Amino acid sequence: MSDIALFTFLDYASVLVFALTGSLVASRAQLDIVGFLFFANLTAVGGGTVRDVLLDRNPVFWIDNPSYLGVASAAALLVFITAHLFESRYLLLLWLDAFALAIAVAAGSGVALALDQSAPVVLVMGVITGSMGGLMRDVVSNQVPLVLKQGELYVTCAFAGSAATVIASNFGLTPSLTAITCAVVTFILRGGSMAFGWQLPVYKSRPPRV
Repeated sequence: MSDIALFTFLDYASVLVFALTGSLVASRAQLDIVGFLFFANLTAVGGGTVRDVLLDRNPVFWIDNPSYLGVASAAALLVFITAHLFESRYLLLLWLDAFALAIAVAAGSGVALALDQSAPVVLVMGVITGSMGGLMRDVVSNQVPLVLKQGELYVTCAFAGSAATVIASNFGLTPSLTAITCAVVTFILRGGSMAFGWQLPVYKSRPPRV
């Protein structure tokens, strides 16, 4: 698989899964079909759009190929019809979001790497691509963003996955293996955070000295 085909596949996969999470947020808010389509597309293309703008990729991926919007819209219609079948839509949302995060980080960091960007840029692009769509979704729906929840490993997972991209490429792994390594690292950390409560220490203020 060529690099272009690989990153196109990753973009499609992340668009699909992030669209499902956006649609589930719409279902929890009991919105109409237009609301489903809005949240699905906002979540699906938000991170990749910011990535492409910052990397000066012109045109932006979904403008160059509007079929991404078709995929996101199809996901919205699917969830609109089937969301009532899931007892815990929030739990499903969390795990789908973890899966989407892993794919999107691999796509974002991989694209930056393919453009011969420096390691810091690769790290930042992975984090942005993985986090921005979900951040937009949560802010617009008036929820505390997952990326900001106390004790949650989220941005940390995206950063670790992006770092895995840099390390794997330095060891000469192919783009496909590098993307798989990134996605696995990201998903394991995010899944462990949800399933086992893995978290980083949080800052706690101390009373002032008298």
